Amino acid sequence: MSDPYAYTYPSPLEGYEGLEPLSNEKITEGDHIKGLVNPTPKERSKAYDAFVAPLANDKRGGFDIHIYYLQTNEFETKFAKELHERIRREFPELRTYQIWDRPIGPHPVAMFEVNVFTPEQFGAFVSWLTINRGPLTALVHPNTDDEYRDHTQRAMWMGTPYPLQTGILKN
Repeated sequence: MSDPYAYTYPSPLEGYEGLEPLSNEKITEGDHIKGLVNPTPKERSKAYDAFVAPLANDKRGGFDIHIYYLQTNEFETKFAKELHERIRREFPELRTYQIWDRPIGPHPVAMFEVNVFTPEQFGAFVSWLTINRGPLTALVHPNTDDEYRDHTQRAMWMGTPYPLQTGILKN
């Protein structure tokens, strides 16, 4: 993982300056607080329809999902092959790559990769994978023009993270 303080970040409120303060009114259900009342939206967030910059909205896809398995473990190998087939059948619109039976690139164990191209696909596939990945680990990373940062500071893991060989990704 990289040092998150090695990067600069714009304010999350950029473009939302000078607005009326939000209410602290709470949504309750019986004696339970269920959240805060949010303002009525004037329009739906554009992030529902296209990935936000600098995420790729092109043939690369906005996100890569690498699904790892220990190639020396018979159960994980069988499960990975079955999961690979299921993904290809249930999500044919996604780009699913071949199964690698050994480490490749920065990935320290066997894996296969799936690309998603829209926020809708991301939401459907990642939530599905959360339930169906079984004993396997998955790395979810964005595609921008900074591969090192995408695989480290911007990455998300499902399951136990693997130490990536990120030196080859540095520009």
